[in-house]
Amino acid sequence: MGDKTQLLAMAFAAKYKAYQVLLAVFIATLLNHALAVVAGRALTTIIPLDVISFIAALSFVIFGLWTIRGDKLDGEEKGASKFGPVLTVAIAFFLAEMGDKTQLATISLAIEYNNMLNVLMGTTLGMVVADAIGIIIGIVMRKHIPEKSIKWVSASIFVLFGLIGIHKVLSLKIDPIYVWIIISCVGAFSIAAAYRITKLNRSGTP
Repeated sequence: MGDKTQLLAMAFAAKYKAYQVLLAVFIATLLNHALAVVAGRALTTIIPLDVISFIAALSFVIFGLWTIRGDKLDGEEKGASKFGPVLTVAIAFFLAEMGDKTQLATISLAIEYNNMLNVLMGTTLGMVVADAIGIIIGIVMRKHIPEKSIKWVSASIFVLFGLIGIHKVLSLKIDPIYVWIIISCVGAFSIAAAYRITKLNRSGTP
């Protein structure tokens, strides 16, 4: 409760239909937790967990800018129909869980209880219920908050979690001052890109 995936469910539910978001959450959680239960520890020996977490954090900044871009640029409707809201949301949630505490908790539970199926069912159900609450809140937001405001709130959530993720990974590796320099650069880039995208949206330039 109260973690980034629940906030993501809230943000996506303000843009897509509730059943699409919930289906995507279920698919992403099932796949992610299955990975954690079956091969979580093996994965961390092949690909360092901090590398996975760093890539996931950067992807959130990209998702935030993508959200600001919206669905009004030329050809975006065709692109959206190919990619689809379910796949879009599922990818975001899958990346959100990579290297996250819930994935690590799933690995720990699988080791403790030595019952992969029950752990997978329990952790997946817990995530779906928690994110369903976020979806309900997102539906309320969509009805009472202007679409433009929702877009910026959603984008801010994505970028914020991206920056937090980058800080979490890099703070364990390099000097804090360099961490803040990198975060400041990524943040400045995000602001500049958001400003540029906003201008393109207003002018209608692809």
